[in-house]
Amino acid sequence: MPDLRSIPLWLILVSAFFFVAAYFTSRFPDVPGASAGSYLATFLIALPAFIAIFRFIGARRAIISLFAVSLFAFTIEATGVVTGFPYGDFYYGDALGAKVFGLVPYLLPISYVPLVIGTAAAAYRDGSSHPVAWALRSAVLLVLIDGLLDPCATALGFWVWPDGGAYYGVPVSNYLGWLLSGALASALLVILGRWEVKPPPGMLDSTVISVSFWTGVAVFEGIAFPAMLGAALYVFLLLRRTRLGIGRAASRAGRV
Repeated sequence: MPDLRSIPLWLILVSAFFFVAAYFTSRFPDVPGASAGSYLATFLIALPAFIAIFRFIGARRAIISLFAVSLFAFTIEATGVVTGFPYGDFYYGDALGAKVFGLVPYLLPISYVPLVIGTAAAAYRDGSSHPVAWALRSAVLLVLIDGLLDPCATALGFWVWPDGGAYYGVPVSNYLGWLLSGALASALLVILGRWEVKPPPGMLDSTVISVSFWTGVAVFEGIAFPAMLGAALYVFLLLRRTRLGIGRAASRAGRV
């Protein structure tokens, strides 16, 4: 049984901070400085994952894999906005700031890529690291996280589904799209980064913090099922984090 005492205190405190911060995001979205605060918060949430992946695979491989995933994210999101494939008909609101060609926020890689890093790390299995299976496990976890994130972001006006949908105004096609894009993004990250050994537990930290924040939004927006899903995901990610820490020293010793 993983020892939850191995979870660093700072991660719990930062998670709690962003959970509380979600109250202000939900209740006071238009206060002066809210936009700058959103950019800063997104950067701070992403920072642990970026630091961890650079330490894990080195600067060269990290830059190559992160650039590839970022470019892929921009491409598939822009395709989605223009054509409706693979997510369904949607567009980004103005709350996320300026957009590339008026389609996709520049902020996208800083918010999306750390989730891919975290889910790919959480999807690692000892003795079962085939890239396809690994990517699919990561994609399923991304879909579950989006089951928390998308209803909340929609409620805040971050993006808009003109035709609505069955799940808190979000169509089922969105989750099928996340399964496809998540599998491809995870495969790019793992293959180009050449993840040869067990990833370090710190690669989950940005995802843990992000889930805490969006769970807070769900709570304060009164969105019941996503709030419960977020709580379950938060516990699951902490458990996966402790599991990745077991035998980590031996994995580092065997790294090429």
